[in-house]
Amino acid sequence: MTPGTALGMTSGLSFLAPFRLLLLLALLLFLGVYVVTQLRRSRYAVRFTNLTLLEKVAPARPGWRRHLPAAAFLLMLGLFVTGFARPAADVRVPREQATIMVAVDVSSSMEATDVRPDRLMAAKRAARSFLDGLPARFNVGLVAFSGTAAVTVPPTTDRAAMRAGVDRLSLGPRTAIGEGVIASLEAITAFGAQFGETAPPGRVVLLSDGTNTAGRSPAEAARRAAEARVPVSTIAYGTAEGVIYQNGNAIRVPVDGPALEELARATGGRFYEAATGSELRQVYQDIGSSIGYRVERREVWAWFVAAGLILACATAGTSLLWFSRLP
Repeated sequence: MTPGTALGMTSGLSFLAPFRLLLLLALLLFLGVYVVTQLRRSRYAVRFTNLTLLEKVAPARPGWRRHLPAAAFLLMLGLFVTGFARPAADVRVPREQATIMVAVDVSSSMEATDVRPDRLMAAKRAARSFLDGLPARFNVGLVAFSGTAAVTVPPTTDRAAMRAGVDRLSLGPRTAIGEGVIASLEAITAFGAQFGETAPPGRVVLLSDGTNTAGRSPAEAARRAAEARVPVSTIAYGTAEGVIYQNGNAIRVPVDGPALEELARATGGRFYEAATGSELRQVYQDIGSSIGYRVERREVWAWFVAAGLILACATAGTSLLWFSRLP
């Protein structure tokens, strides 16, 4: 198998036919023969004692350049032998499809202005940026949760519908993090039912700034997500200085991350913290990258063969240029 559409290698190499690496011993033998040959040539030159005459009759020696074709040739053979041993690596390749539910906390604490212009408005901007960066074939849905949770946009490839749903988000009392996760899971399950066993993989991205105060617990939601094998990536959004005003009274609403971190850990997702709008956009970018690719173990012998062929051309070119012959 060739690397194909691989984006990049993510782990060290292993070899599917490691015994073939024994051929590298032949390269050591060639190197030894080359070194011995050069030493003999040096001793022969020293026997000619009339150095003044030698300088006149012998052409100028190319010096260190004469060793480069041999070194490049041995390195080329080393690359070919490595490729022959069938190296393999974990490679990131683009996903063809996925179903992502974006769950956004719209509790009243999201009107805090510690993130300009306020937490909710900054979250909307970041969510729109996140949508723009996802592959067009990805199905994306939206869940809004405060005291309860509701699917405001079912999974769809219609980005305009998703952006409109994000724009319509409005505030409500209390925070039901567990309900937000469960509503997202139900939407993923319902959407995937039409595909049967070929349903695209699901993922939940949940943003919240507070502690669960209503509905089912995040622990129960995490258990259900783990059973469904749907990772939940969580974002703790805001700062410790967040304040909202109700009836003229200032109420502190510091961001609370431990529960969100545990939710992500229990489901195989990732936990992030963002204290500014730009940090949130960066978090969404990282999540989009991780969702948009999967890791596969692939043979990468073609990389070594390609490097060997490039080196072979370079070896032939320099040898012709300097010595008017092929190595």
